[in-house]
Amino acid sequence: MSVRAAAVAGMFYPEAPTLLATQVRAYLDRASRPATGAVPPKGLIVPHAGYIYSGGIAAAAYTRLASAAAAIRRVVLLGPAHRVPLQGLAVPSVDALATPLGNVLVDRDAVASALTLAQVCESDAAHELEHSLEVQLPFLQTVLRDFRVVPFAVGAATPAQVAEVLELLWGGPETLIVISSDLSHYHRYAEAREIDATTSSKVLALSPTLVSEQACGSVPINGFLTVARRQALRPELLDLRNSGDTAGDRSRVVGYGSFAFNEPAHERG
Repeated sequence: MSVRAAAVAGMFYPEAPTLLATQVRAYLDRASRPATGAVPPKGLIVPHAGYIYSGGIAAAAYTRLASAAAAIRRVVLLGPAHRVPLQGLAVPSVDALATPLGNVLVDRDAVASALTLAQVCESDAAHELEHSLEVQLPFLQTVLRDFRVVPFAVGAATPAQVAEVLELLWGGPETLIVISSDLSHYHRYAEAREIDATTSSKVLALSPTLVSEQACGSVPINGFLTVARRQALRPELLDLRNSGDTAGDRSRVVGYGSFAFNEPAHERG
């Protein structure tokens, strides 16, 4: 079995399995719990910085999956390609993605389906050092049970191209969509709060008009919002903070937001 090794363990999150498991559980335990009987979301937007900075904001989204732990068997995971210039979307060739908590199997059938689209290519180089997808895996490993992942590093693409991939793999209750993105980068605290509030309002309006200055994952977010509007998903803001609120000074901050997207009540049975 071919495995993509963890690239940022010991940097973005702890390398020791016990410490990592304890830290992730602590973030989840501190996060606000969904109301009893709340229906789990179809999609999430979550940040991907080092856990000390954005782990608490990510946990606010992942706690929403508790009631769906047994139902979700596939996670379609999209994040921006930070390290390698890329046209379109790239999947890896490997069978699994490693973290200190173990291996997450890749849904190779779903990957094969995605590769039938012209905008999807295979590139291990795009995934080798990419952190935006990797940092989501320990949270998913903690809150879910038996699942596979369909990982996409996203480069230059249109919302329509991303939306086509998502619609191909949309599935039913067994499939969760996760978009990995931070928000504004390296502004002073007050300015960042204004920028991120505007970004949040666009996400909540399902408006696929974000630019990279608002979110490093603007391309996958815009594609997801395009489909979310077609599917009449209901967006919910779960947490909106920045590194000045968590573990950094306020002179040069990075923004983080977590959002859940719920299916219409009439489709949930």
